[in-house]
Amino acid sequence: MSDLRELYQQVIIEHSRNPRNFRELEGASHSAEGYNPLCGDQITVYVVLDGDRVKDIAFKGMGCAISKASASLMTAAVKGKTRAEAEDLFKRFREMVTGKHDAEVDEEALGKLAVFSGVREFPVRVKCATLAWHTLHAALEGTGKPVSTE
Repeated sequence: MSDLRELYQQVIIEHSRNPRNFRELEGASHSAEGYNPLCGDQITVYVVLDGDRVKDIAFKGMGCAISKASASLMTAAVKGKTRAEAEDLFKRFREMVTGKHDAEVDEEALGKLAVFSGVREFPVRVKCATLAWHTLHAALEGTGKPVSTE
C-alpha cells in the first residue's frame, strides 16, 4: 500500500509542477472563478462547449499542489465529455474524496483521478481537491458568480 501511496504522491507532484491545460483559453464560451480562502487557492476555469460537449478546457490560477494537480487532472478527464458526463465525474470525485477512509475507489470510472483517494484522510485538503470541480460546475451553469469553498 505504501508503494501505491508513493505513486499517487508522485502523480500529484508531477501535475502540480507541470499542469496540463494551464493557460487562458481564448474564445471560451463559459468560465468561472473559484477561491479557497482557507488555503489561498484561486482558479479560473475556461470551457469551450461544442453543443453539449466539452471541446476544450483550461485553467489559470495559483494554489497548493493538491489544488493545481486536481485542476490539471480534471481538465484532462473532462475534455471531450458531455456536460452530463463531466457532472457525473464530479459527483464520483466528490464522493471519493469525502467518503470513508476504507471505502472502495471505482478506479475504472475515475481513472487517474483515483490518485486523490488519499485526500479523504485529510479533511482540510478536500476543499483544495474539489475547488476546480466546483468552479467547473459554476462555469457550465453559467451563473457568473465566483465560487468559494467557504
